[in-house]
Amino acid sequence: MLIKLDLPTLERPINANSGWSVDGMSSTDLYERINLALLMGIAIFANLIFSPTVTQLQSTKTEVKPYESDASKREQVEQMFDSISHRYDFLNHFLSLGIDNIWRKRAIGKLKSLQPKRILDVATGTADLAIAALALNPDKIVGVDISNKMLDVGRAKIAKRGLDKIELKNGDSENLPFDDNSFDAITVAFGVRNYQNLEAGLNEMKRVLRPGGKLVVLEFSKPSVFPIKQIFNFYSKYILPIWGKLFSGSTEAYVYLPESVKHFPEGEEFTDILQKCGYQNTNITRLTFGISSIYEGTK
Repeated sequence: MLIKLDLPTLERPINANSGWSVDGMSSTDLYERINLALLMGIAIFANLIFSPTVTQLQSTKTEVKPYESDASKREQVEQMFDSISHRYDFLNHFLSLGIDNIWRKRAIGKLKSLQPKRILDVATGTADLAIAALALNPDKIVGVDISNKMLDVGRAKIAKRGLDKIELKNGDSENLPFDDNSFDAITVAFGVRNYQNLEAGLNEMKRVLRPGGKLVVLEFSKPSVFPIKQIFNFYSKYILPIWGKLFSGSTEAYVYLPESVKHFPEGEEFTDILQKCGYQNTNITRLTFGISSIYEGTK
């Protein structure tokens, strides 16, 4: 077995791009598989230790909303993200052991051949996907989100790095503040589950996408392969709420997440909706044994 190593140092710690390989497998693929194995181990260990306790955190909601209130889903989602914005980035990377960064890079890679000059990132949050899209060397990236506190975190990151190509705006995915045919590409990462009206949001994005432009959606999905399915379900249902509460102070956000994934129309059901909304050349790419998926469609 041929192993090539570009060993990490204190100045250059090991990460998904360390440059090492095993039998031709890239460091990114190895990093993803190692981290997935760690997540599986954590879930199994937690099942043995915490199972009698965490069952108390099961959601009893019949509607897929973060809170038990009469407020609209849009209002509740805004409130939820405002409440966890201060720990959102840390929790994203911690709870996935960094695999979410690999998923974003793969989603952006779907736009490489298009070479878009103007990109819209909807539900941009703290701008992680917008920042990753700079790898495409566009002229302008605009990120929109309904949570001002998430945008504040994103603006601080952008200012710290001097990324003047990115502009963040408050905006609703179902009522985008842009003219028709304004963007070459539109991206959404882990956001379409939160739309109050999915088809309205997809149609609104198509309106501001130029003819021939591409939509790329990165979203959680439900793995179906044993034992990934069982471990993922346990981890999502029990471990996420505990750690979410511990680090962000919000149990609701991390109970809502698996519930929204459970009810999201994934796979071909989602591409059927894309086609119904007028998108063409739809495609699905499954990631990490089906834990997440990349969806593509052109106008």
